[in-house]
Amino acid sequence: MNAALLHDQGTRWLFIGTLCVLLLASLVGGLLKWRLAKGQPHGVIDNLNSRIKAWWVMVLLIGVSFAFGKTGVIVLFAFMSFAALREYITLAYTRSGDHMALVLMFYVALPMQYFLIGIEWYGLFSIFIPVHVFLVLPILASLRGDTTRFLERTAKMQWGLMICVFCVSHVPALLTLNIPGYQGRHLLLIAYLIAVVQGSDVLQYVWGKLLGRRKVAPELSPSKTVEGLIGGVVSATLLGAAMYGITPFTPWQSALIALAICLMGFLGGLVMSAIKRDRGVKDWGTMIEGHGGMLDRLDSVVFAAPMFFHVVRFWWVP
Repeated sequence: MNAALLHDQGTRWLFIGTLCVLLLASLVGGLLKWRLAKGQPHGVIDNLNSRIKAWWVMVLLIGVSFAFGKTGVIVLFAFMSFAALREYITLAYTRSGDHMALVLMFYVALPMQYFLIGIEWYGLFSIFIPVHVFLVLPILASLRGDTTRFLERTAKMQWGLMICVFCVSHVPALLTLNIPGYQGRHLLLIAYLIAVVQGSDVLQYVWGKLLGRRKVAPELSPSKTVEGLIGGVVSATLLGAAMYGITPFTPWQSALIALAICLMGFLGGLVMSAIKRDRGVKDWGTMIEGHGGMLDRLDSVVFAAPMFFHVVRFWWVP
């Protein structure tokens, strides 16, 4: 972490506050397990504790990447994209004729996307995957002469790159934004985005367990309720408003942006749930104990990150 960020008061309070919340959550989870579950398996309490453990891992990983600055963050999210894309392709229908296209996806398109972010080439970064790679993928697949379910296979590979690489890469891309008066603090934008997105997920779960009655989309995600959605979005919006001090936004701007992040995160989660239902699975993988795979943790970020990046770039970058 660079010196300016280390000595920033907002940064110190953010990390101290995050650690305090995690410690409190761990204590509450342990007490619930001891007092209510009596140490026995309990679906809700065990799910809560697994979420808390996943949060510890995520916060530690993000903290370590922050310590290495821009390079550390780019490497971390490149790894996350690789893991997410691997989970996605594992569940997608592919054939031997797709091998060249898969090599392009994993070993050319993915590292190139993050390299472009590293050198801050926005013009190419913003169109590299959705334009150039989109055109090359079906060309490589067609050269093998395998036409069986060709359109389906190509579309799935293209969509996988969009959600696992292009969309996720907008998180470290926040570091490239030249915001007047905000130099050296761009890592806090990433912390703000992740805190609001993950906070919304957790708070929707909590409110849903406390008050949830009516299902939002029972065919896609049976656990999501109207009450949980409203309570979680409102609570996370207030959280975002309270965090305005670490952003270039005013309190009301921070609240509106947090609201948009929450809604996009929720809608993104529904889309990802629809894909999982289509593939007949509950989780994308087993990488994170109690929480499935990497893509299960990124599903809300996928839709929220590009929106957040472009809102900030349009309104705050001259």
